[in-house]
Amino acid sequence: MAGSRRGYSCADNPDAVVNAGQNFALGAMRFFRSGAVRFFHLGAVRPGGWLYEQMRADMEGFLGQLDQLVPDLFGDPIYHRGRLTAKSPPPKLGNLKAGDAPGEAQYKWWNSETQSNWWDAYIRHAVLLRDERALARCREYVARVLASQDSDGYLGIYAPELRYRFDGENGELWAKATLLRGLLAWYVHSADQAVLDAVIRCIDNVMSNWPLNASQPFAAGQGFSGGVAHGLVISDVLEQLFVLTKDERYREYAHFLYTDFSRQFSSEPDAQLPNVQNEQYRLRGHGVHTYEHLRPLLVAALHDPALEPALWRYAARLRACWTATGGAIGDEWIKERTPHADDTGYEFCSLHEMLDSWLLLLEHTGNPALADDAERLFYNAIQGARHPTRSAIAYLKTDNSTQMMGTRNGHVEPDRKQTRYKYSPVHQDVAVCCAPNAGRCTPAFLRAFFSGEGHRITALLFGPADLHIQVGGQALHIRLVTQYPFDLNLRYEFTIEKSMYLNFRVRRPAWATGVVCSEAYVEEPGFLVFARNFTPGHALSITFEAAVLMERDVQGMVSFSHGPLVYALPLAHAEHIGRVYAPGMEDCYCSPTQPPVPFVCAPEPCPELLQRDRGPEVHVTLLQHGLPGRYLLVPVAHTVLRRVAFETASQPL
Repeated sequence: MAGSRRGYSCADNPDAVVNAGQNFALGAMRFFRSGAVRFFHLGAVRPGGWLYEQMRADMEGFLGQLDQLVPDLFGDPIYHRGRLTAKSPPPKLGNLKAGDAPGEAQYKWWNSETQSNWWDAYIRHAVLLRDERALARCREYVARVLASQDSDGYLGIYAPELRYRFDGENGELWAKATLLRGLLAWYVHSADQAVLDAVIRCIDNVMSNWPLNASQPFAAGQGFSGGVAHGLVISDVLEQLFVLTKDERYREYAHFLYTDFSRQFSSEPDAQLPNVQNEQYRLRGHGVHTYEHLRPLLVAALHDPALEPALWRYAARLRACWTATGGAIGDEWIKERTPHADDTGYEFCSLHEMLDSWLLLLEHTGNPALADDAERLFYNAIQGARHPTRSAIAYLKTDNSTQMMGTRNGHVEPDRKQTRYKYSPVHQDVAVCCAPNAGRCTPAFLRAFFSGEGHRITALLFGPADLHIQVGGQALHIRLVTQYPFDLNLRYEFTIEKSMYLNFRVRRPAWATGVVCSEAYVEEPGFLVFARNFTPGHALSITFEAAVLMERDVQGMVSFSHGPLVYALPLAHAEHIGRVYAPGMEDCYCSPTQPPVPFVCAPEPCPELLQRDRGPEVHVTLLQHGLPGRYLLVPVAHTVLRRVAFETASQPL
């Protein structure tokens, strides 16, 4: 793992990083298959409390308005009358291109990603918020997509003369993957058989043009092929089709795609099987690709269990890329680096792909340690890359963020014009990819709150949410009332018509030092188990106890956490408005209002948790110019400029 978790009194262990990674791999392997859980369908878990308010604000803000903020990108009819031909020029995207991988071919498919990932996020928000106006828009969109399908089942961005005939960069599978994920989300909500039929016909078209074990979909020459590599995650669609139809040929085809990808040259080689199996290999690729490719490897392992050791080796490598907040290196290439609070940033797209991959791993293992990780990532790195008061997100962010003026903490890169370190609802000067993916995070996270089959229900993640399902022919509604993660009190309220037996399991987080519960339970590894008859109006209250933990990362820097939250020293800043897309929708740059101060963690920091009206705070002793003082740390989610990790004084902690 990226660092070691320890209480204040624990002795320092310089080898903890290596040991943690080994323990993760071995522990997770024990859960594979035997511990698998089943997440409920989209819409079964709905947001409540502050999560609902945040999603509602996003629909009224950057997410709901994105197609209006950059109408040229969303008006591009790339999936139907504007399909690409050999003579199609790269579209005018409005981006600076500085820092992108070389090659114009990639820009041709970019609008498919922008449009389809946005619609995916929009559909899921509309469903979860039960927004009738938005749902009507989604219904019209899906009808347009289905009307664009060719008689042979083709859905995609290429004219007939180019389809499946590539020897270089292309977005054939990637454009399909992003499109079909949104269509399947709509099918799960609407149960419209025509939508599922359209997706199946599209995949049949792929499988007939790139036949199983008799074609090379990933043969793309020796140049940059980021779109081709992105296309590997069409495994997302294939796995969901397997879940919906139980047809094994979808997993078999996903296995074939991973095998072909592993045999070909790729500009994104991290997940290729020979590299995964090479114990000396170090991750070097584009973070988004590297993190999303855990999912194709996992689906391939579901078809071929011989791949399971490779899966866990790869997962452990990804986990070792995490900073204290869960931000995995992605600024934009990993380049064989180790996480650093000052020097390695993370892209919002990377955060989403890591979350999605980690949640799929959780679903197929049931390992509660992965749920701990998912909460750390969502409640810290993801929330901390959103502006706390504006409708804007950071394309790139670092844990220790001392300015957001376009470059990484003021670092100048002479060979590129870096503008990614700022807040924006769009980021068109770079690429309109992070804003749509920011909208996909919360729906993915919410779906993993509960899992279940029959009368066995498991609460895996915590936060304000409602579960609506049928059990034994009876409607079951479980409302989780909480301010989590800002306090550790949970209240599960059960609404049922008549008494019902449930085996209700609640994750016991690894950080919990104690549990206070309103009724008796038994424990199994990682879970509290309440197996009994639940009556109408039943309420179950749980409070987790936790200490303030000090965590030392691979660089030897120290950070502080309590429960699922990582804390940061907020830095005073001024905000400067850049490009204005619409009223209230503008680029925002942030500069410090005070000279940089070299804060150092004191030998005896004496962390103390204080409950305030505005939320929990941690007070610690830091050294400034060698002089100790007590300083206030707040949750990372509440910060703009901040310091999360601190160098330590020469004395041992």
